Amino acid sequence: MAATKLIAMHQNKGRSVMQCLKDRTDYAKNGEKTEDGKYISSYKCQPDFVDWEFAQSKIDYLKKTWRQPKGDVIAYQIRQSFKPGEITPEEANEVGYETGMRFTKGKHAFIVATHVDRAHIHNHIIFNSTNLDCDRKFRDFWFSGIALQRLSDIICLEHGLSIIPKTKPSERQRRTKYPERVSMRDIIREDILKCLDQKPADFEELLKLLQAEGYEIKRGKHTAICGKEQKRFIRFRSLGDNFSEEHLKKVIAGEAELPENKTESREPKQPPREKRKFDLVVDIQEKMAQGKNGGYVRWAKKYNVKQFAESILFLQQHDIHDKETLDALVEGSAARYHELMKIIKDAETKMAENKVLKTHIINYSKTRDIYLAYRKSGYSKKFFEAHREEITLHKAAKEAFSNLPGGKIPKVKDLNEEFARLLSEKKTAYSEYKKIKKEMRDYQIAKQNVESFYAAQKTWDQEEDLKKKRQQQR
Repeated sequence: MAATKLIAMHQNKGRSVMQCLKDRTDYAKNGEKTEDGKYISSYKCQPDFVDWEFAQSKIDYLKKTWRQPKGDVIAYQIRQSFKPGEITPEEANEVGYETGMRFTKGKHAFIVATHVDRAHIHNHIIFNSTNLDCDRKFRDFWFSGIALQRLSDIICLEHGLSIIPKTKPSERQRRTKYPERVSMRDIIREDILKCLDQKPADFEELLKLLQAEGYEIKRGKHTAICGKEQKRFIRFRSLGDNFSEEHLKKVIAGEAELPENKTESREPKQPPREKRKFDLVVDIQEKMAQGKNGGYVRWAKKYNVKQFAESILFLQQHDIHDKETLDALVEGSAARYHELMKIIKDAETKMAENKVLKTHIINYSKTRDIYLAYRKSGYSKKFFEAHREEITLHKAAKEAFSNLPGGKIPKVKDLNEEFARLLSEKKTAYSEYKKIKKEMRDYQIAKQNVESFYAAQKTWDQEEDLKKKRQQQR
């Protein structure tokens, strides 16, 4: 049944855009999988030069928009597979071409390579992230995979092909048991136990039994063992306390019990989340207006009494005995909170500007010789086309330098020192920011709870006075 998947392709570290595109497209165009290119089709590009054309569009995009985002998607791949024996390679390629055309709306160049080397025929549809006009890029959107799957299903149904039936989440089969993962250390422990069952006379004889099982032994200060599928030796002591050299010698001598091969859980324990000491009281009148019943009201009254008590205890612990002091603390913590936030944001902005300027300086230095040669050539169009990317980066760097105050270009060393200083300032401010944020929140909650308490107390006093007047009138 037809299945579809959308994959974003990024530039690998240490490799150019052209090299990355070539790696992806060469795999798709593999002659052994496509019968020497028989089942390859394309739209607005040549399959033999698709990597060069896609890379050239990136340069044209940079020239038009002056945007060169880091970690950008260079292309997208759609994988589309079909039920074995249901479709011919020619029809599969036709379905892939129609899928690529309708998904990109004809605005992006793409190739369709149909692989026939597996039991299930499948398509690799690679389309350029840059559009044909080189002024926009395809941006992955929310639930794009679902949209692509629906489009593929529609096209497959139009061609009389089967699709994966949709089932409700409640009807889907879920795996309840997962196979236990067996590590290399578990296998070694199990083999050690088998050898111990043969009652070796001493530890040296145990090692010989392990060698007979196909293990290599390395003797030294710490005896180590290596299996057939292992790349490195493992010391006995790293197998656990019960499988250390000393303990195994005691087991052989009858001074200790036979160890058990138990795999200990290595998942780090999550520290318990810190619970807030107190929180805002519940507005009972508002909740009653929303239709809450009497049981909720009884719970809310008890909950509010607890929060009032915790708030009062918090104020006593912080030596706050009047409203003016509490108001001053609330205002002071809020002011410091916003001040620290501004420091962090300013540092982040300056760090980003620092990175951009450092990139321009490096690009300027790398492309200077090429630009000088371009000038000596009399600004030759042929030379420009051959070195378009380098010349474009050089011009972008010169334009950035012209906007510097005073026109003075800083040194990369100075920029690195400034970046380190800004990073240190940001870390220091952020550490205090987290602390002051919690304090501000606690002060604000305590203040609101105290105000709610006095307002409730006033309401209770008024109700008591009203009851007394009614009793006197009777």
